[in-house]
Amino acid sequence: MKKTILSLALMSTILISCGDDDTADIIINDNSVTTTNNTTNGGGDTDPQGQDINLSGTYVDDLTLDPNNNYTINGPMIMASGTTLTIPACMTIEALAAGSDVYLAIAQGAKIVANGTADCPIVFTSNASAPAAGDWGGLILLGKAPINSVTGGTATATSEIGGLPYGGDIEADDSGSLSYVRVQYSGGKADGQSENNGFSFYGVGSGTTVNHVQMFEGLDDGFEFFGGTVNVDFLSAVNAQDDSIDWTEGYSGTITNAYVKHGAEHDKGIEADGYNTDIGNNSNPLFWSAPTVENLTIEGLGSATGNEAIRLRAGTRITIINAVVEGFEEGIDMDGDDTDNPTGEGVTSGETTITDITFTDVITKLKNDTGVSFTEADLISGDGNGTGTDYATWGAGWTVE
Repeated sequence: MKKTILSLALMSTILISCGDDDTADIIINDNSVTTTNNTTNGGGDTDPQGQDINLSGTYVDDLTLDPNNNYTINGPMIMASGTTLTIPACMTIEALAAGSDVYLAIAQGAKIVANGTADCPIVFTSNASAPAAGDWGGLILLGKAPINSVTGGTATATSEIGGLPYGGDIEADDSGSLSYVRVQYSGGKADGQSENNGFSFYGVGSGTTVNHVQMFEGLDDGFEFFGGTVNVDFLSAVNAQDDSIDWTEGYSGTITNAYVKHGAEHDKGIEADGYNTDIGNNSNPLFWSAPTVENLTIEGLGSATGNEAIRLRAGTRITIINAVVEGFEEGIDMDGDDTDNPTGEGVTSGETTITDITFTDVITKLKNDTGVSFTEADLISGDGNGTGTDYATWGAGWTVE
């Protein structure tokens, strides 16, 4: 009989209705096997070279992939607490095109070290002959940094996929490093209401290094942050069929140099929630998502498409510095109220600001549905001064479109 070392993975499937923020806890049972490094389930230093090796199960020992082998993630692959997964530059790891239950999760206390280069990125992709968005799950990191869906301290929540714990009180928690890493054809649906993302960061701390990362052709969000403090430099999201960048549960990191390009199927460039409205803001003391986004470019499909570039809601705060928004009916849509979802209060308190932004082919720059009165000038300074990010330079060689 198959076993797992993570007791949480033995929980029965729990279904909680999905709200508009798309962050309900929909748990997929982990039925993977517990495994140490061996030639059958992924191997380590003892793997013979030139082998085709499947990766799945819960790994209780460190695992270093061998670039001479061909690896396929063929189920839930979980690196348990205390382990490190090391992936050398230039490697392509395929995933079985079987939907949501094929993913790589780096559990609390585990680390991933995946450091590619501009000439030799690390690529996670579908093994289908004709790959498509949603072929497999995606990459999941879980840390011990603060989230506002719990009361605080060392309390944890459980992830949508896998039912794995995340959150805590270690702001500088370290889940390893991702550099020049691309995730393709991710976002497999769990049950029609919840999907994986390209990159899911659950309570990931600022001790984690994340730079030069791309999601390409995903069925759900490109990057989603469930609380935490992780900082991301050089982020590319191309053809996300839902939101390209999404945050909730009190995320408070910094995203620097971000490029978003919409495909034919898409939703928002940024969809931002101050807390998970399916669960509530349970933090004590109370706090909201409040990241900083600097050097941002969002390319839409034209103002006639009737879409929003940036949607701020559920009390989120944000600091945007130097942005370009092109090809949307609405540039910034702010939703909320003056009680439980005080998004507009962030503007009047000075916690939400936009400095140097250029709107091109945008019909409505700002739509205020927060229940709080403020002017466009209260939110935006330097209208027309934004230059965005130099994606042509830093995205060259390792990204795809």
